[in-house]
Amino acid sequence: MRFASLGSGSRGNALIVDAGDTRVLVDCGFSQRSASLRLSRLGVSADELTAILVTHEHGDHVGGVLALARRHRLPVYLTHGTRAAAWPREAALPDCRLIDGETPFSIGALEVQPFPVPHDARQPVQYTFSDGCRRLGVLTDSGSVTAHIVDVLRDCDGLVVECNHDPELLGSSRYPAVLRRRIGGNLGHLANDQAAALLTQIDRHHLQHVVAAHLSAENNRPHLAARALAEALGCTEDWIGVADQEGGFAWRQIL
Repeated sequence: MRFASLGSGSRGNALIVDAGDTRVLVDCGFSQRSASLRLSRLGVSADELTAILVTHEHGDHVGGVLALARRHRLPVYLTHGTRAAAWPREAALPDCRLIDGETPFSIGALEVQPFPVPHDARQPVQYTFSDGCRRLGVLTDSGSVTAHIVDVLRDCDGLVVECNHDPELLGSSRYPAVLRRRIGGNLGHLANDQAAALLTQIDRHHLQHVVAAHLSAENNRPHLAARALAEALGCTEDWIGVADQEGGFAWRQIL
């Protein structure tokens, strides 16, 4: 199993997970053209995708889903709440696969476990993926870390975790106060120290990859995110991956 990012940040998000002949895209906040170009950088054609999984309805995650799904006839997996919030007309998605926010399901070679997260969306979820031997956990767009999140991510071999902001940078940023409160609130986004605290609560011995994602260009810095996670894991900062807005990150293999 391997995974990569097309780009991560407030201007667009998409993650690809690959196992055998199965290739799923998690969210697509980029235009159809941009997504195809970003996929090609990873050596993948959009025609080779198996499905799109959606986490929630915010534009930086679903902005390109409809166009990509229609053009390449892809099934889209999402919760009832996300569909209702993003595409109120049921016929909008050509192949809509409604899922429960906590019930696992299979897509080809992948076992997918959705799990709910506290975020200011209708019915947001994140996902873990397994090929039967290894597990990848994805956690972004969550305002806090719940006991259930810790339990779901406890034994992952790879983890993509949100490090949206540094609290000090957010507190002194030019953002309006109401937006700062929303980002830093329990339904907003994870700070570096919250992501680091999560790492101290899970089994870290299995981790082959940890990637910081969804960094704010205004309220965070890559080295601050890497430092926070490295301190929690007791590793060097250069072992921590950091996803960026333009390039995401290249393929990472889970062995």
